[in-house]
Amino acid sequence: MADTTDNTSDTGAPRDSDSAPRKSSWRYIGPGIVVAATGVGAGDLVATLIAGSNFGYTLLWAAVLGCLVKISLAEAAGRWHLSTGRTLFDGWASLGRWTTYFFAVYVVIWGFSYGAAAMSSSALPLQALFPGVMDLEWWGVACGVVGLVFVWFNKYAVFEKVMTVMVGVMFVVTVYLAIRVVPNLGDAFAGLLPVIPDGEDSVLNTLGLIGGVGGTITLAAYGYWVNAKGWSNTGWMKVMRLDNRVAYITTGVFVVAMLFVGAELLHAANIALSGGGKGLVQLGDILEDEYGTATAKFFLIGFFATSFTSLIGVWHGVSLMFADFVSRQRDKTAGRAREVATGEHERSWPFRAYLLWLTFPPIALLFQGEPFRLVIIYGVLGAAFMPFLALTLIWLLNSSRTPREWRNGWLSNTMLAVAGLLFLVLCVKEVWDQPWAEFF
Repeated sequence: MADTTDNTSDTGAPRDSDSAPRKSSWRYIGPGIVVAATGVGAGDLVATLIAGSNFGYTLLWAAVLGCLVKISLAEAAGRWHLSTGRTLFDGWASLGRWTTYFFAVYVVIWGFSYGAAAMSSSALPLQALFPGVMDLEWWGVACGVVGLVFVWFNKYAVFEKVMTVMVGVMFVVTVYLAIRVVPNLGDAFAGLLPVIPDGEDSVLNTLGLIGGVGGTITLAAYGYWVNAKGWSNTGWMKVMRLDNRVAYITTGVFVVAMLFVGAELLHAANIALSGGGKGLVQLGDILEDEYGTATAKFFLIGFFATSFTSLIGVWHGVSLMFADFVSRQRDKTAGRAREVATGEHERSWPFRAYLLWLTFPPIALLFQGEPFRLVIIYGVLGAAFMPFLALTLIWLLNSSRTPREWRNGWLSNTMLAVAGLLFLVLCVKEVWDQPWAEFF
């Protein structure tokens, strides 16, 4: 491990418990902004828009509940890192070899397919903003390469600052749109009452909205960003919890704002959107018809910020996890939070190898379309990760692996159990919906 000659991280945060703040403070927050920006992508915004267009304000409560569920998951991941001084993968490895096999398969296949999806999603608003300049595929390649270069040559401190600026852009755009459509606040407050709308598959659609609000592998990466910030012990626990709440309050603002847009702009006019990033391009066209070109362009800038923060967030956060995974395989005594806090992983060859994996092999998918079987495997593995995360956190944080003072209380256990069951149902639905006959 690289030695350090001072007592601060690259972000200026003290590393030792003696230097940790005595109380939480807004000036320390950062990893929460990163996880909020990364977790909310184009797909989440479209899902929320579609929920608003189909059901009005009825499912507002589900969007808010989704944020609360993710608070519990991210807090648990951060608490593990700070209370044990060990990384999350080190914790998983202590549960048995099966966790290593699952993560190895997941991170390779998921990264390959996600890379193409992230590049394509980031390319869509750029093509709409600059029509005729390049084909969509080449915009995607440019986004992937820019993300690679940015993460490769910058440490966490710079990464966090750029993410914070882009979150500011996302925040201004989504709040502006929510105000622009003039939401019905009475109906919005009524939407906080837990009601399942009528219609086929309405229960599963509701569960999907709860589970889809910023719910990805980035929740597991949160603990790594906490360490990269320079927080590596329990002295930072209160700061981490404040930071985590800020993350999902921010996420909640994004989601509620887009549900307002869906309810007021699309539901009333009975307009249906396509899934994925193309739905946001459609929304840009609708906004141009309703409010003019300037509003549409402003929205597309926010759309790009949403997609590109997810791209560079995964490029950084999941590469940190992969570097920790490889380190743990090479040295069974590795997997310590301080290895992440010193920035050692960000300079390692596994970190950069996974960056290359996320960027260059998926470019082939941009030009050829995703192979059918890969889509099936990707969908199933993606759905399986969230119950894996929730259930393993329950296991780790109720065992002797965690110091007694920092083990789960009843509230955390309840929220993690709800999250685990929710994601398990969604996982079963994802598996059930796959056209397995064609796969074989």
